[in-house]
Amino acid sequence: MKILFATSELAPWVKTGGLGDVAGALPAALRKLGMDVRVLVPAYPEMLEGFPDAEEIARPLELGGLLPTPTLRQALSPDGTPLLLLDYPPYFNRPGNPYLGPEGRDWLDNHLRFGLLSRVAAWLGSEASTLDWQPDIVHCHDWQTGLAPAYLHYLPGRRARSLLTVHNLAFQGLFDHASLFELGLPDAAWGIDGVEYYGYLSFLKAGLKHANAITTVSPGYAREIQTDEEGMGMAGLLRHRTEQLSGILNGIDDKAWNPATDRHLHQTYSARRLEDKAINKAELQRQLGLEQRRDIPLLGVVSRLTEQKGLDLLLEVTSQALDLPAQLVVLGSGTHALEQDYAALARKHPGQCAVAVGFDEALAHRIEAGADIFVMPSRFEPCGLNQMYSLRYGTPPVVRATGGLADTVIDAADEKLGNGFVFGTATADALLQALQRATTAWRDAKGWRALQKRGMARKSGWAEAARQYVELYQRL
Repeated sequence: MKILFATSELAPWVKTGGLGDVAGALPAALRKLGMDVRVLVPAYPEMLEGFPDAEEIARPLELGGLLPTPTLRQALSPDGTPLLLLDYPPYFNRPGNPYLGPEGRDWLDNHLRFGLLSRVAAWLGSEASTLDWQPDIVHCHDWQTGLAPAYLHYLPGRRARSLLTVHNLAFQGLFDHASLFELGLPDAAWGIDGVEYYGYLSFLKAGLKHANAITTVSPGYAREIQTDEEGMGMAGLLRHRTEQLSGILNGIDDKAWNPATDRHLHQTYSARRLEDKAINKAELQRQLGLEQRRDIPLLGVVSRLTEQKGLDLLLEVTSQALDLPAQLVVLGSGTHALEQDYAALARKHPGQCAVAVGFDEALAHRIEAGADIFVMPSRFEPCGLNQMYSLRYGTPPVVRATGGLADTVIDAADEKLGNGFVFGTATADALLQALQRATTAWRDAKGWRALQKRGMARKSGWAEAARQYVELYQRL
């Protein structure tokens, strides 16, 4: 089967979160199972720098509305996956984040930028395409390509089937009514059975309504988003389409995230050489200016600093957590207020708390390896990847029972299967109690080693997820 991945991010070149990781790893896993997968992604500066010899293969014409004529270029990723780079410099030749301008606000023309991405995905899946290769399935990801199933629905002639994967329901791509004309959608699309959503045009709602199938990135999240509490206003539509909705748990890149071969670490290690993990803790403490102590646990956080991730809850109890005693290292960026609060926390507790605002791939790996306990108190988490990295690195995670976290972390109270620490309610007190349980367990060296090994034994690659996607493609 021929599968077109349509995505606004592609790791390692352009990534703001889990979407980039999935788009970077899943196509290669699908190709190993015999799927003919190609990835459509905007030609951001990072993509053109990574593939300077990408050759022009098409110019999609007459896309409708105010959509321009872009250039489609072809390249080959290092793992052999063909890439289709959507090149239109006025839209995509911009520095920094794919979605935000220098002042941290959405680009005002995001509807046109990602409308063009969606429309070209639909063009490739329609009879209008001038390429010899035409997909059987257009696999879209999040709101940025959510219009593709709607475009396919309204196009004449033979069309590919469509699948929409929701990585985070909170981001819905909302724009005003005038966008309907600018995007070249028919008047008939404006309504409850089309792209209209409470007076706005929603890219995500368009995809949820028109895609032939919908997936989310974990079974738990698929269940949660059909409830009014977690459905972000889309629960009714999702319940209506429950027969077309399923959850497929993400994998991780188990080559890039492997403590036995990780080039970012000061010392590689494995489940058989767990004593070498302590070298990474000592080096991380030295690098970040923490006291060189082996007798207290080091808590690690790598995350967006937002309320969704529960980092405000951790902030409330950090002083009590440090008094357990413990150390804390935080890497991430997010809301300005939380960034400032965490920076102030590090100044207040020198030697015991270290905070790096921003993102550093190498440091992220070193935190996963050097920390004793990973903290991930998300209010909601579609899948989560860091808890899986942590399990693989022998760093038992403390997580809230939500979405993919609940699907991957089993509480240590289960002495046969437990691999981490799980708490229920999204409160600071519940988080603190879980941290207390984790730090107490850390002091039992034999029990802790068994907990680490159970986590490290968990299968976490993409093979199983890829197999489930292939089955879904075949049904479509």
